[in-house]
Amino acid sequence: MPQGAQSDALRRFKADVFLALGHPTRIFILECLGDGEKPVSVLIERIGIEPANLSQHLAVLRAKRLVTNRKDGHQVFYALRDPLLIELLDVARRYFQGHLEEALAMLKEMEL
Repeated sequence: MPQGAQSDALRRFKADVFLALGHPTRIFILECLGDGEKPVSVLIERIGIEPANLSQHLAVLRAKRLVTNRKDGHQVFYALRDPLLIELLDVARRYFQGHLEEALAMLKEMEL
């Protein structure tokens, strides 16, 4: 595979991951799964959304292979496919926190 095509495929993969992360509810789902596998019932309770809505978000995360699922009896359990996702979310939090602090400092200067 030519170098440019390989890089293009990697960029598409990255874009797909960030697209899947592009909704606050999906980020919340991943954060909830950060400390281990959870049944759908626990996710519904923690996130506070309707089961159908949760199902749609989980379908996006499954399609992008960010979560795995397994069935045990009548319950479906979800888990992170790779714990590195939590590190990625932490880096994003620190990035935005740093820029938020910068924006707040600029606003304070403007008030003077």
